[in-house]
Amino acid sequence: MPREKTAKYSSEGAPLPVVPILQKFLKTYEKHCAQAQTSVCPAIRKDLKTSINNEQILRKFVLVKPDDSQPSTLPISLEPLLMTIRDECYMLGKQICIWGLQLSNPEIARLALLLELKGHTPCPLTTLELIDCKMDLWSLGRLGQALQFSSLHSLVLDYCKFESEEIESIFSGLENNHSLQGLSLRYCGLGPQSGPRLGSVICRSAVCELHLDGNYLQCSGALALLRPIAEYAEMRGRGPPATASPDASGPPHALPGIEKKIKGLTEAGPWLVKLYLADNGIDGKGKEGENSLLEFTQILTCLIRYSAHLKELDLGNNVLGEMAAADILEALRARKTGKLPVLKVTVTPQISSDTFRSIWKSSNKSNVTRKRKKKVKH
Repeated sequence: MPREKTAKYSSEGAPLPVVPILQKFLKTYEKHCAQAQTSVCPAIRKDLKTSINNEQILRKFVLVKPDDSQPSTLPISLEPLLMTIRDECYMLGKQICIWGLQLSNPEIARLALLLELKGHTPCPLTTLELIDCKMDLWSLGRLGQALQFSSLHSLVLDYCKFESEEIESIFSGLENNHSLQGLSLRYCGLGPQSGPRLGSVICRSAVCELHLDGNYLQCSGALALLRPIAEYAEMRGRGPPATASPDASGPPHALPGIEKKIKGLTEAGPWLVKLYLADNGIDGKGKEGENSLLEFTQILTCLIRYSAHLKELDLGNNVLGEMAAADILEALRARKTGKLPVLKVTVTPQISSDTFRSIWKSSNKSNVTRKRKKKVKH
């Protein structure tokens, strides 16, 4: 494929070269860093120079503290980068990734203003990653407010440890966001109390890919998350065709959804395409006991049987036990009988080898009929 070498267009419609645009961006970024008495991020400078040398548009900005930084070195700040994007009207960047930084209130405030520009000056960002970053309660509240109006497609907050009040700010902001499709909260310290709020977010937003690996939802939290999704899937699986919209005649537990669009598919309702729940303490141990695991398994198998949208489900490193694994296998077979799309399911191998192998085979895409190659006529 040819490289992207053009960026902006002149008033006559002729493409302008990307190199001077990036050169000016780098110069402005260095100026803002000097004025703010902060360090130029080595990763930003390297990516800009590489893009200049290759005559390619820079889509992704990675702001990360260098490993070999000395205590006397000036700190790296997000503000100069955001000010440069504003001053240069740089509409070509799509992703900002920030790794391992302590983000101040002014930095988050400026980021929030950029995210909220939807409807005025279009915000170019589609992906925001804040990985292993530290933010106080005010910053999280301000970020949550901005998420209500942002046009982000993907939000990654992996390894950011949240208390209940802190994550509530994020949940509140996401609950009515109709553009976000991917949400990642891996290793964020989420407990069972986050399950109901996550379920509410899925029901009232456009999120269809959810990464929750490495938390501690346990059976009760995972159950609260899955219940509205499974009940909706069962209602659609047993009821009218999938193109019908939910109405007042539906069961009382059916929660209102919003339209979600993936590859041209538009349908209302709380549903997911990919769900990752690995390493979440979902087992029959601890205070919750076997009854909670049984209830979780019932909802889980309901989702597997009836969800026509779900494509991937990761339950790895959760000790579900042989009985739950057998129920999952039966649900996968029922799904196949119902002619639903193949569902890739990952479970821990701490079950009998026969059951594990059967689940793997039932969820492996290799059993999909392949098109035969046409024979060449001689």
